[in-house]
Amino acid sequence: MVGNNHSLRIAQVAPVIERVPPPRYGGVELVVANLIEELHKRNHQLTLFATADSISPQRLISVVDRPMRGRSQRDIWKIEFLQAAKVLEMSDEFDIIHCHFGPDVFPYSWITELTDTPFVFTLHGRLDLPELKELYQKSEKVRRCYHISISNNQREPLPEANYIGTVYNGIELKRYPFSAGKEDFLIFLGRASPEKGIVEAIEVAKKADERLVILAKIDPVDKGYFETRVRPLIGGKIEFIGEVEFKEKVSYLKKAKALLFPIQWREPFGLVMIEALACGTPVIAPRRASVPEILVDGVTGFIVSPDNMIEEMVEALKRIKEIDPERCRKHVEENFTAEKMAEEYLNIYRKVLQIHKGLNPLISS
Repeated sequence: MVGNNHSLRIAQVAPVIERVPPPRYGGVELVVANLIEELHKRNHQLTLFATADSISPQRLISVVDRPMRGRSQRDIWKIEFLQAAKVLEMSDEFDIIHCHFGPDVFPYSWITELTDTPFVFTLHGRLDLPELKELYQKSEKVRRCYHISISNNQREPLPEANYIGTVYNGIELKRYPFSAGKEDFLIFLGRASPEKGIVEAIEVAKKADERLVILAKIDPVDKGYFETRVRPLIGGKIEFIGEVEFKEKVSYLKKAKALLFPIQWREPFGLVMIEALACGTPVIAPRRASVPEILVDGVTGFIVSPDNMIEEMVEALKRIKEIDPERCRKHVEENFTAEKMAEEYLNIYRKVLQIHKGLNPLISS
């Protein structure tokens, strides 16, 4: 039996799109960085599979020198196959292998049957894709993999997956300065894409006659959308900053009086929400996907109806001073820290190892 104080040999397999930790945008890579730091503090033996420019407190294994951001999907798949082969080659060195990917990695789950070392997969992406459901229906290998969701809502489109637990993303609170004093502007932080609701955020700010600061990453696939739909709306009180370094990001977050999070898709988690709350900045978002699991309506911000989102967000802004910044921070302290995330992942590792040894514990998923 694997005791709680037993040091584990853990492989963490990160995406190859960004480095770990990301210098700018990169939610998955930030989560991986936070997790390995916490596991390192607990004296576990770690190997990080990531890009060569990544930073690890212990061993780093790379099959690519630089992040693949902006490269073709074909090129990315080639590197992912090389990384999977390297993980397989070294698999006997680990007690457990933890992969952090979106659903696109699951065609490579064949490697799980070529080693005795158990795998767990954290699903960081959307699961409401028709081709994904087809994959799970056709592939018993994929269905048998141990899956970890990052919110309970994320599971709904794909209930047939073999979930062993939900672990909310966590952040290092010391990196997010708290401020109760706010300046007179709103903030939007995320990708400049239709599903993130950047146009809707601008519409809310204009209707409320508020200044909006936009910190947004523009992916190649979204350049056309940005040029035709977003750029014409910029000017006056709508200020586009673009993608910024981490310190500048948190500087804006702690000063803003509210974060607008008008998502138009099934956001699996929404890391920016807890980043804002950690800085004492309330969030306004629609009752969609993971939002009700992360926000407390009327306490850490306001949750509005998706059907009347623009108007209700404008009305919520009139009440934003009702939200106590200290309560926002406390909510993250209690629920979304890197320490809590690491402990929950360790509990799952131990469950999987017990199952692997034939001990069959009761699984609380």
